[in-house]
Amino acid sequence: MTRLTLSTAFDAGSIELVSLEDHRDIQLRLRPDNASEFAQWFHFRLQGAAGLPLTMRFLNAGQSAYPEGWVDYRAVASYDRQHWFRVPTSYDGQVMTIQFTPMAQSVYFAYFEPYHYERHLDLIGFATESDLVEVEHLGLTLDGRDMTLLKITDPEAELPIEQRRKVWLIARQHPGETMAEWFVEGFLERLLDGDDSLSRSLLGRCVFYVVPHMNPDGAVRGNLRTNAAGANLNREWQNPSAERSPEVLWVRNKMEEVGVDLFLDAHGDESIPYNFVAGCEGNPGYTDRLYALEEAFKAAWLATTPDFQTEQGYERDEAGQANMTLATNWVGQRFDCLAYTIEMPFKDNAAFPDLEYGWNGERSRKLGASVLQPIYAMLPRLR
Repeated sequence: MTRLTLSTAFDAGSIELVSLEDHRDIQLRLRPDNASEFAQWFHFRLQGAAGLPLTMRFLNAGQSAYPEGWVDYRAVASYDRQHWFRVPTSYDGQVMTIQFTPMAQSVYFAYFEPYHYERHLDLIGFATESDLVEVEHLGLTLDGRDMTLLKITDPEAELPIEQRRKVWLIARQHPGETMAEWFVEGFLERLLDGDDSLSRSLLGRCVFYVVPHMNPDGAVRGNLRTNAAGANLNREWQNPSAERSPEVLWVRNKMEEVGVDLFLDAHGDESIPYNFVAGCEGNPGYTDRLYALEEAFKAAWLATTPDFQTEQGYERDEAGQANMTLATNWVGQRFDCLAYTIEMPFKDNAAFPDLEYGWNGERSRKLGASVLQPIYAMLPRLR
């Protein structure tokens, strides 16, 4: 009988092994981010598991960062790291349990379908092949990785560059929210599709500034929410620093240089099984004009795809009570522009459930492609 072994020695690997003596009672603990107490993300490989009825217990699930995220949650698994599917998972309020019999010797488990750093580099490479894309190096992360910006527009279009709308999309401030970069991948693939008339029109009227990955250090380290220094980047926008949050500093500096007319920040939510947006209603500078822009954007996205909805989401902030350290709030206030946080589920889209895959990378890609339609609809109303 092949000996059962566990490994996390790869990009985004994360789990703490307590006991592997009995395949019917594998005991695990969620590992916190490297420099903070956030514990939720997991990604590990079991070798020698073929045909074994596995019972894996995550002993500290009830003490994780978002324990409500385990209610009705199902983990993902893969044999080849390309095709991920959901596996039977339960939660009793303290311990999360996965029960599954693998068909192959090697099987991977993760919190959500990973988006590995190599794929991120491949995405940058894909974009670089287009004559419409300028790749800009903004600076380095604390671990020395590139902060990459994609500037995308049609240089031959009739409208002068200085008159085009400046549309920003950033993703993965929280590195474990991998659905966000899947979203960007779908967005870029459609935007750079020369056979798509909507994309061609947008590229003649807009300059897109896309940061596909805000937190590569945290992702490679297997963190859920923070960078190498333990900073939650989506709480750093009011006062970023080169020592603690250079990722935000470089992006914010570029925004100050070129401006922002529309801003989108892609994320994932642990608890709410729907796709939704969160806006700037609590900002001190929030106006009826911004409210009308938000409503028009939502209406246009609702008309584009049933995967988006507006009934479920976060409670609206009271007037003047917004947390100004968040990207959406800071950008919306600073540039007096339409700014939205996009949230996708770690679980499934309860409006259109998929028992085999749940919400996954491919569905996130399609949602990313669909957001071009509401952006297009908003162009006459932006300033």
